[in-house]
Amino acid sequence: QEHAYPADELMPLTCRGRVRGQEPSRGDVDDALGKFSLTLIDTLDTLVVLNKTKEFEEAVKKVIKDVNLDNDIVVSVFETNIRVLGGLLGGHSVAIMLKEKGEYMQWYNGELLHMAKELGYKLLPAFNTTSGLPYPRVNLKFGVRHPEARTGTETDTCTACAGTLILEFAALSRFTGTSIFEEYARKALDFIWEKRQRSSNLVGVTINIHTGDWVRKDSGVGAGIDSYYEYLLKAYVLLGDDSFLERFNTHYDAIMRYISQPPLLLDVHIHKPMLNARTWMDSLLAFFPGLQVLKGDIRPAIETHEMLYQVIKKHNFLPEAFTTDFRVHWAQHPLRPEFAESTYFLYKATGDPYYLEVGKTLIENLNKYARVPCGFAAMKDVRTGSHEDRMDSFFLAEMFKYLYLLFADKEDMIFDIEDYIFTTEAHLLPLWLSTTNQTISKKNTSTEYTELDDSNFDWTCPNTQILFPNDPMFAQSIREPLKNVVDKSCPRGISRAEESLGSGPKPPLRARDFMASNPEHLEILKKMGVSLIHLKDGRVQLVQHAVQAASSLDAEDGLRFMQEMIELSSQQQKEQQLPPRAVQIVSHPFFGRVVLTAGPAQFGMDLSKHKAGTRGFVATIKPYNGCSEITNPEAVKEKIALMQRGQCMFAEKARNIQKAGAIGGIVIDDNEGSSSDTAPLFQMAGDGKNTDDITIPMLFLFNKEGNIILDAIREYEAVEVLLSDKAKDRATIFKGKMIPNYIIDSNLEIENMDQKSSENDSHKPTSEEAPSESQDAGAVSEELEGGGESSAVGDPDPLSPASADSASVSMADQDAQASGPTEASAPEPACTPGDSQPQEQNTQTEANSKAHWDGKVQPMESILADWNEDIEAFEMMEKDEL
Repeated sequence: QEHAYPADELMPLTCRGRVRGQEPSRGDVDDALGKFSLTLIDTLDTLVVLNKTKEFEEAVKKVIKDVNLDNDIVVSVFETNIRVLGGLLGGHSVAIMLKEKGEYMQWYNGELLHMAKELGYKLLPAFNTTSGLPYPRVNLKFGVRHPEARTGTETDTCTACAGTLILEFAALSRFTGTSIFEEYARKALDFIWEKRQRSSNLVGVTINIHTGDWVRKDSGVGAGIDSYYEYLLKAYVLLGDDSFLERFNTHYDAIMRYISQPPLLLDVHIHKPMLNARTWMDSLLAFFPGLQVLKGDIRPAIETHEMLYQVIKKHNFLPEAFTTDFRVHWAQHPLRPEFAESTYFLYKATGDPYYLEVGKTLIENLNKYARVPCGFAAMKDVRTGSHEDRMDSFFLAEMFKYLYLLFADKEDMIFDIEDYIFTTEAHLLPLWLSTTNQTISKKNTSTEYTELDDSNFDWTCPNTQILFPNDPMFAQSIREPLKNVVDKSCPRGISRAEESLGSGPKPPLRARDFMASNPEHLEILKKMGVSLIHLKDGRVQLVQHAVQAASSLDAEDGLRFMQEMIELSSQQQKEQQLPPRAVQIVSHPFFGRVVLTAGPAQFGMDLSKHKAGTRGFVATIKPYNGCSEITNPEAVKEKIALMQRGQCMFAEKARNIQKAGAIGGIVIDDNEGSSSDTAPLFQMAGDGKNTDDITIPMLFLFNKEGNIILDAIREYEAVEVLLSDKAKDRATIFKGKMIPNYIIDSNLEIENMDQKSSENDSHKPTSEEAPSESQDAGAVSEELEGGGESSAVGDPDPLSPASADSASVSMADQDAQASGPTEASAPEPACTPGDSQPQEQNTQTEANSKAHWDGKVQPMESILADWNEDIEAFEMMEKDEL
């Protein structure tokens, strides 16, 4: 309300609202924004759950008065349904509940429901397809396929996008008595069910909305499919239609037969479900243990949840994706609530206080690592602790709600939460809708169901008293074998081919023998369904499509080959590949809030072995390139030297500043506009000689991040930074030190600062990462004069190029000679470009990006003015509570 309203979302780092069209495009992720005060609508029923009834009443009045749903803007049908339509319906549900109680909302006359109905009609044009599956996007003003709509040409949609409509649309029909909404949502669900792969009973990730052909034939319980399964079971609970339960049970049997490999949930091919489609998992599958609790299958829910919790304890947050051996695959974490959701349901089911401790950990990590002056910031990289200027609406709509409910006693609630069902966005729909305005036949007699021997095929909601013994050791006995699963890494299981064939035939080609220039090897790869792609920059990419293999055995050989290649590549580069580091500005007025992702060096102090890091004021050296003796040693002594990349080896720069008395060095990229947002992690190599004489830490910053420090120097002169392996919380930074008076007294100083114009509010903020499932082979090479690179070697980690631990480019700077192997090893098997998640974001950077604050973001003084309250409470940071 203070910093962002009426914008759709809050940008917590720059303390302003995100307005679509006024910020650089983030691609598909921006399709959730429709200039309809998204976060406010998404959070309405959360306010009532938190017993903020007065605030809820005021929020409803604002929505009714200010929100316009007739904007000429293209939005995601899926996101608009679950966040906006669901938010309006959830708000209406609790509004009429409060009105009935007689104290609040006495003036309310169904205004939110009228808005929901208006929005429902605006979404209906998306269903104008022969299949009944909706287009993925719709223009709120012009619909689809209208000359001015700018949408309606899409051919594909994700299964979850088309299959996550029934709760909201049916609720809208039941509330209003208008049956058309429920009819359209049911038709879409019926079509997906009919198109399931009949032999496996699985569905793919994306489907052609006109023909019904599966576009992506891999199947799992994460991104692209997740809430389709959720809505089948919850539609049965809310609407009482047995056909939804029959469909869910059929799918669930297939999931547990093929996808569930406890404690893992791995994607498979719908036509060949015995073959894994990938070797990593995405964070959206964290909802599945909660759904299993609703289903009544408690044991696998406990196992998967515990595995996910171990990953969180290792990284503080659940990475957007991680591998089967629990390495980071995509390093971002946009404060997703799915794990908190499953924690809440497991606690409700078992009563085990262990899950309260899990919730406490989540709250502590949010306060310690994600809390910033104007809210909670998404994690750009869970390993370094760097932030994104992003706080999605689902953080308030879901995360706050589930964490509050986890700890709330019955007397803390002003209504009975058991009278409602949660949508996938955690909006509340009353269960009495099942008996209201029933205009649809409950039983779909045209659909055939497969008879399955499944003892869990109960057509009733699970009775927790029967399913979960009143024994506090019950859940613990299931968790115990998994408590060290991440630290020890998951034991590598025997492949299914080995299970059926004993030890199994030896693969025709081993990764250690592979040569990219050998025609025979390339022919073997082709037979195994593996393609070799030569990239423009000299690197190579391996992609496996099991369906292109000559036989199922060849496909399994290909999968084993790819797994061997990952392990081999990891072994080859273990000594060379280093994780990203952090540069944290700790001086006034930053106090550790600004964290910059930095590239490591293969020489000098290893910051991972010096947990305290290196802390000091920064100083610019002369000459700025650091390629000759430093001429201002008095300014550099006992400080961290800033220098520009280029004209000599990195190791030579390090030796020169070390000789001048510097305690560390930061090399800033000379490539104008470069940024860690869009470039792979940069790793500084040595000079081919012994570098043991270099004892100070050296880090690399891209141009945009480097300019942040340079701009700070110009504005504040004395700038102190901390070089470390990962960002430290502020309590750790000042531990054992007297908190400077200027931290406590800075309010007075800030109040006296002149406030600059707010014209720059809409200027470009930090670009966002774009996770991509297509993985390039990493490069560890030395840079040739003129910018060339030597041959690439394989990336040991299956990571997105945009994630900070991704394929790293290590260079020794301008005059180095090329060295290293000339043959390219292969990387992790990569998915095709079409494998992007439904909410995957694309990065767009302007050609002239210079990252100067005066032209890109809010003036520093304006930001500081918003920090008053936070600075006053600095010493209380560790005691902050959600």
